[in-house]
Amino acid sequence: MSFGISHKSGGAPASPKAVCNCFSLPFISCGSAVLKAALVIQNWYRRYRARLRARQHYALAIFQSIEYADEQGQMQLSNFFSFMLENYAKTPNEDSVLVSRLFENTMQDNKDRQEYVALVDVPDSYNGPRLQFPLTFTDIDVLLKAFKQQQILHAHYVLEVLFEARKVLKQMPNFNHVKTFPTKEVTICGDLHGKLDDLLLIFYKNGLPSENNPYVFNGDFVDRGNNSTEILMILLVCFLVYPTDLHLNRGNHEDFMMNLRYGFTKEILHKYKLHGRKILQILEEVYTWLPIGSIIDNEILVIHGGISESTDMNTLYQLQRNKMKSVLMPPMSVNQEDTVDLKRNKSGSTTVITGKAESYRSSSEQLTKHEWEQIIDLLWSDPRGRKGCYPNTNRGGGCYFGPDVTSKILSKNQLKMLIRSHECKPDGYEICHDGKVITVFSASNYYEEGSNRGAYIRVSYGTAPQFFQYQVTSTSCLNPLHQRVSAMESSALKILKEKMLSRKTDLISAFQLRDQSRSGRISLAQWAFSMESVLGLNLPWRSLSSHLVSIDSNGNVDYMSSFQDLHIEKPVKDMKSDVIETLYRYRSDLKIIFNIIDTDHSGLISMDEFRTMWKLFNTHYNVQIDDSQIDELAYKVDFNKDGNIDFNEFLKAFYVVHKYEVSDSYSA
Repeated sequence: MSFGISHKSGGAPASPKAVCNCFSLPFISCGSAVLKAALVIQNWYRRYRARLRARQHYALAIFQSIEYADEQGQMQLSNFFSFMLENYAKTPNEDSVLVSRLFENTMQDNKDRQEYVALVDVPDSYNGPRLQFPLTFTDIDVLLKAFKQQQILHAHYVLEVLFEARKVLKQMPNFNHVKTFPTKEVTICGDLHGKLDDLLLIFYKNGLPSENNPYVFNGDFVDRGNNSTEILMILLVCFLVYPTDLHLNRGNHEDFMMNLRYGFTKEILHKYKLHGRKILQILEEVYTWLPIGSIIDNEILVIHGGISESTDMNTLYQLQRNKMKSVLMPPMSVNQEDTVDLKRNKSGSTTVITGKAESYRSSSEQLTKHEWEQIIDLLWSDPRGRKGCYPNTNRGGGCYFGPDVTSKILSKNQLKMLIRSHECKPDGYEICHDGKVITVFSASNYYEEGSNRGAYIRVSYGTAPQFFQYQVTSTSCLNPLHQRVSAMESSALKILKEKMLSRKTDLISAFQLRDQSRSGRISLAQWAFSMESVLGLNLPWRSLSSHLVSIDSNGNVDYMSSFQDLHIEKPVKDMKSDVIETLYRYRSDLKIIFNIIDTDHSGLISMDEFRTMWKLFNTHYNVQIDDSQIDELAYKVDFNKDGNIDFNEFLKAFYVVHKYEVSDSYSA
């Protein structure tokens, strides 16, 4: 940072000597004092910025750790569904009907276009965008203008686009092959996650897709953000207009089971109350036909997640990708053979947990275990600096791969670089593994306003990649940096405390195990160790401790203060705290299972379905709640005693009450 001295205009400036005489100092001494003052200010400002960056780093670490822990829980549902399939033949008749309903979405034949689209009329009163098939550039323009004005595309056109996209995608290979020239670059975009403003900003800065301006969108178009529908429609319409110049790779969120947890299913059903179910059914199949990667100039591999040391491009080229229904629906043998689990051995390859089973799905409808593992690695893996290939413990799926694995796989397949997405980066992109791996993430403000920039990459033959950063601005983005950082960390600490509350019983047990004198206090080191071991979050607990617990003058932690400012609201007043805590912890998983069972989306399930669902869930997860407690709970939440439970409303009743918001206690 540089500092200067300006003079007011008007009249001759005073001589340097005259200025110095005002302070009775020699000129050289005055200059030295000014320089020293400037250095002091400069050093203070640098320390101030460094502290702000540290605070921002801690907040981002919290957001990312909890995001990955949530994804890990989602991946673990795969084991639950495998368990249900494994026990399918063993369940009583009434239970087996319920179990089969969990998987009926994946059993439906190809949907008939006429049956769906012809029955959805566009009324004359509809004043939103109207598309003309076959689609042209005009339709792209019409759609963009309409979405900028927050108009909703009619369900008739949504279904038409999905059916047309499915037809064209079926003709695509597993990997798109893209050619560039010195005068024709290709733009690569990472995760968008329903953030329409980011996509519009990219098109504004970089131009719309065309024959001379090709794009690769590297997965995760949907979920989390509020405009996943709009982004998906824009990308699919652009794809249908320019099928050889706009390329869509599948991400781990192009998965109907992921959408149940992360918001896209809810968005569709909200925007299309009458025809949402039809849209979701065809969308489920469209996902399966998305290519799993792109290869640029036979040198650059573009995939959503990453690789493992067992990545086999020959297998990936040849497998039938449409058989990959969902990461949560692993292949199971029909001939009393092994079922699939998501645990990995030391090398990072998937370990198979054996269990005799008769699959509900036939072998002709699913991938082999090896093929399924290959796609999981492509969609879920992350690079790390440590050599080797080892389990991705944060996400619960895929692997961590080191620079040696990158070199090995690229060299084996005559490739020079891997471009992937899947991870939010503060600057929108990151380069690692000696320049051989690039991460690009295109959703700015992903966790919170000001949390990160978005980026896209332009590459052309024989030149180094070019990086372009941006950040969608809003009123809060114009606030001073310290206000934006304070808002970020306040939000991060809030969700971290909620995570702590969901494991309150386990945390207290861990604390008391170390509090042999029953004083209610343990050392900071003991508290930090307990937090990490119970929550499984790799966070700087010592640095965060002053914002989560009370610490006395001797440095000991009052561990019960972790929970003093918040509690879980009870939907039924006399429910036991451990039952409340357990249901709160597993509320997302339970809601997904409920939404699959609730095939007519009535919001209601019967008492018997509730009991059966919980019995299966309880058996697999080994949750320590007696069945009688659940029966009692089911009876109490059936408020009108009609034999049905509004399960969505029931789960919404579990919310955390904050006595007061986290204050801006970090010192700048």
